[in-house]
Amino acid sequence: MACLIAAPCSGSGKTLLSLAISALLRRSGASVQVFKVGPDYLDPQLLGRVSGRPCRNLDRLLCGEEWLQRAFHWWGGQADHCLVEGVMGLFDGRGPSADGSSAEVATLLGLPVVLVVEASRQAGSLAALVRGFRDHQPGLELAGVVLNGVSTERHRALLSEALASIAMPLLGVLPRHPDLSLPSRHLGLLPPDELQGFQARSEEWAALAERNLDLERLLPLLAPPPPLTIGEGRTRDPIRWCLERSAQTPADLECGGSRGDLPVAIAGDAAFHFRYPEATELLTALGLTPLPWQPLADQPLPRDCRAVILPGGYPELHAAELAANQRSQSDLRRAAATALPIYAECGGLLLLGQQLEDPLGEAHAMAGLLPFSARRGSLQLGYRQATPVADGLVTRRGEALVGHEFHRWELNDTVVDGSERLWQLEGWGWAPRLEGWTTPTLHASWLHLHWAGCSAICRRLRDAAALATPFAETAETPADTAVAAPPWSVGASS
Repeated sequence: MACLIAAPCSGSGKTLLSLAISALLRRSGASVQVFKVGPDYLDPQLLGRVSGRPCRNLDRLLCGEEWLQRAFHWWGGQADHCLVEGVMGLFDGRGPSADGSSAEVATLLGLPVVLVVEASRQAGSLAALVRGFRDHQPGLELAGVVLNGVSTERHRALLSEALASIAMPLLGVLPRHPDLSLPSRHLGLLPPDELQGFQARSEEWAALAERNLDLERLLPLLAPPPPLTIGEGRTRDPIRWCLERSAQTPADLECGGSRGDLPVAIAGDAAFHFRYPEATELLTALGLTPLPWQPLADQPLPRDCRAVILPGGYPELHAAELAANQRSQSDLRRAAATALPIYAECGGLLLLGQQLEDPLGEAHAMAGLLPFSARRGSLQLGYRQATPVADGLVTRRGEALVGHEFHRWELNDTVVDGSERLWQLEGWGWAPRLEGWTTPTLHASWLHLHWAGCSAICRRLRDAAALATPFAETAETPADTAVAAPPWSVGASS
C-alpha cells in the first residue's frame, strides 16, 4: 500500500521529498501517481509536472469520504507506484481539530506515514518530537522518518542515534543545500512555469533521492492500492460516479456530448491557473468542450463559446498587463452584456472588478463588471460553510456547500441593482458574513470549490451554456468603443 508523507509543520520538506521520489521513479521508467491532501493548487502543479500525471487532491471536507476512497483507489491503482503528500502538520485540520488533516486521510485510507522532520537545529530532542507524533493517535502507523536539513556526518550520527533510541526507522537524510530550496511567494510555492530550468531541477531531485534515501525500505511503501469494492462491486470512474450521484432526473444523466458541442472558455495562463483537474473532466463528461483562453496574452474569447470560467491565480502580479489588454477585457464585457454565463473564483473575481492594486500599490483598471476596487488586506484562510441566499447561475437558495478561502485582499464594494449577494459564509474563528455576487448568468466569489463535492454546479453551468447564445468573435474592439453593460454591472439601471 502507498504511504502518506507528512511532517510536524509546513516548511519541513514534504514537497521536496515527494518531488525527489517522483522524479527518481519517472527517470527509471516507472509510473507514479501522486496525491495531495487538502485544498492546494501549487504543490499539485509541481508534482503533476514531475510525475507526468495530474496530481489529485484528497480532501474529505470538500469532496466527502466516499469520493476520497474512490479517487485514491481508482487513480492510484493505474500506476506502478503511489504516494500521498500531506498538508501542513500531520494533525492540522479545520480549526484546532484534525478534521481534514493528513492524519485523518491516512486513517481513512489505511496508509502508513513517513514523517519528514526539518532537523537542522536538533539533536537528542528529535526523539521526543518523533515519539510524540508516533504516540499521539493510537492506530496511526509511523513507518519511518526522513530527516531534512542535515549539515554534517556528525549531525547525521547524532540524529540517527536519537531515532534508534525509540526504535524508529531512518529512511533517509536530505542534506542542507541552497540549490534544493523551493522558491515561494505569499500563497505558496512558485508554479513550475516560473521555475527556471525545471527539467534540470527534476534531475537534481532524482539524484537527491538516489543518493540519500533508503530505497530498499522506502519503495515497498509506494505500492499502488488494490481495486476498491463498494456496494455494487468494483469501483468505476469517479467522474462518472460523481455525476450519477448528483443526478436528479434522467436528463441529468445525459453525458458525453449528448447535448451537442458546448464550448466553454477557461482562462489559463500565468495570471489564472488555480484549477483542479476534475473540473475539466467533469465538464467534458457533461458534453462541454473546454477551450483555453489567455487573457494575459490579450487573446479574444474563443469564437462560439457558451460560457466563461475564470479560475484563481495571481492577477495582481500582472495587473498592468491585464489593464492594457483591451481586446480580452472588451470581449469579457461583451460576453457579460450578451448574458454569456460567467463563473469566477478568487483571482477570477478580481478581474471582474473596477480596479486592482499591484504589489507596489498602483491601481489598474479591470473589466469593470462588478462594483469594487481591490487592495491588499489581511489573510483570509480556511474552510467555509456556504449557504446561498438567492438562486443564481450555479447555486440555489438554502443549499449547503463547503469551500476554501485563501487570499489577502479587501474590497471597497457595494451591491448594485440587478445583482445579489451570493451566499453567507461561516468558518471557524470567523464571524458569518455575506459574500460574492450572483445573477442568472454570473457566479463570482472568493470561495474555491472542488466540483467533485458539488457536481450539480457543473451540471447547472452546462445547462446555462446550452441556453446561451454563442459568443461571436468580431474584429478587435477599439479601446474607446462603448460596450453595452449587463443589467447587473456598475452603472446599469434596474
